[in-house]
Amino acid sequence: MTINFIKMHGLKNDFIIIDGRHKKVHLLKNNIKKISSRKKGLGCDQIIILEKPRNKKTNVFIKIYNADGSETYACGNASRCVAFLLMKEFKKKRTVIQTKAGFLNAALKKNNQISVDIGKAYFKWNQIPLKRKMNTKELNFKISNFDNPFVLNVGNPHIVFFTKNLKKINLKKIGPKIEKHPLFPQRINVNFAKITGKNKISLKVWERGVGVTKACGTGASATVVAAIKKKLINDKICYVKMDGGKLKIEYKINGHIVMTGPVKIIKKGDLEKFL
Repeated sequence: MTINFIKMHGLKNDFIIIDGRHKKVHLLKNNIKKISSRKKGLGCDQIIILEKPRNKKTNVFIKIYNADGSETYACGNASRCVAFLLMKEFKKKRTVIQTKAGFLNAALKKNNQISVDIGKAYFKWNQIPLKRKMNTKELNFKISNFDNPFVLNVGNPHIVFFTKNLKKINLKKIGPKIEKHPLFPQRINVNFAKITGKNKISLKVWERGVGVTKACGTGASATVVAAIKKKLINDKICYVKMDGGKLKIEYKINGHIVMTGPVKIIKKGDLEKFL
């Protein structure tokens, strides 16, 4: 069976997108790992499978798989890429995507920028989740010289450390230790951030089930919310710089988080040799 794909990226956070709306697609964990491999496969951070809408309000239901084959329920940059394809297909400037985390409203902005509303952040210990009840806004957690991080859930769980020096962080070494710490039963995405201006943040991310990524939309969103809650920044609109580029994050009065940035199609093809 021929399965076509589109490879896209949002700020070099890259995805293999497969349309399973008309022909159901099921990938085994080994297939996902093989496709995602940057040495032997197509190379990507996540694989996205489009399915038929499960609700009249939406245009599509998407499943998101990390490079290690595990499933996750939210990915901001992937949602923006999918939104771009849907708006192009239906010749619309708005679309609604459904994931296991909820409904995402997306829109086409100036200069082909794509925005997506990823909903609200959640702060209770059992919403992250943590292994036990703890203060999530100043977590009693220390690793190396980093302590008192902020933890929250924005469709997936994130831990945010604020530091004055990002260059000294060995993310490949410290990232997996935090991700797989017993305190986080569903593992966690790891963010190290530096406040660089009134409404500017630099960010490095270790993604759960993936590793170091060039950008992370939910990571940028979680970091901005954490910075506002900790009163490190005052503006509700913030620009987050990552290795892959810059995302605009807006933390709205109603608690919703909207991210805006560019997306790009890299290549198209079929997956036959990977199945």
